[in-house]
Amino acid sequence: MSTATRILETIGSCLTLFFRALGYLPTLPRQFGRMMDYCFHIGYLTFPIVAILSFFLGAVLALQTGYSLSDVAGMEALTGRIVGLAVARELGPLITAFLLAGRVGSAITAEIASMKVYQEVDALRTMQIPPERILVMPRLIAILLMMPVLTLCAVVIGWFGGAVVAEHVNFINLDPAVYWNNLKDVVTVRDVFNGLLKAEAFGLVVVLIACNEGLMTRGGPREIGHAVTRAVVSGMFLVLLLDYILTRLLM
Repeated sequence: MSTATRILETIGSCLTLFFRALGYLPTLPRQFGRMMDYCFHIGYLTFPIVAILSFFLGAVLALQTGYSLSDVAGMEALTGRIVGLAVARELGPLITAFLLAGRVGSAITAEIASMKVYQEVDALRTMQIPPERILVMPRLIAILLMMPVLTLCAVVIGWFGGAVVAEHVNFINLDPAVYWNNLKDVVTVRDVFNGLLKAEAFGLVVVLIACNEGLMTRGGPREIGHAVTRAVVSGMFLVLLLDYILTRLLM
């Protein structure tokens, strides 16, 4: 019961934080520089690791798929279809969200939790500066702008990783033209759009949980590490839960 209660409390506090942050949306033009700085850290600095992992994710998926289909003559040609749909619908958004939870979410939580522990957040409130306005809202806008870009890059790079393996592994030995033609036959704009829609929801959840855990931190410096752990674990759990819900709704 305590675990279920904690999950419900986290969801409720995240929703409250989200609507409070939305109330400060008209102040965004005055915080454009801060938002662009967050976009740089969330998007540009995260792209290399997203690209590397997405390439190998597509490569491993093609390898496993090709190996499973190699027992039946001619079935290797379906590798492009399976890799295309799996990366676009599920694996691209998921791997991007998990990387953001581990890299960006942990950094956000550590920064805000440090400010909370050392009473900088209380100082902001004393100066009539709501933390939701300068610490939360610009980050939410930044993640909404950067998440589709990162996810689209992850999807395309994952497809290329699958194409490289399908062409150069002996027991698959699939012509690149056949791979891409099969991929294009089954992957539609709707599939990519659904993946991007999931990615937006995942990114929003990761950042909201990170900001909420940071602002809810109590105690001394030791609690900063605990807050980071809770943020990463809770973010990944809710991303998977939300993935199931959205997949069911979009089918």
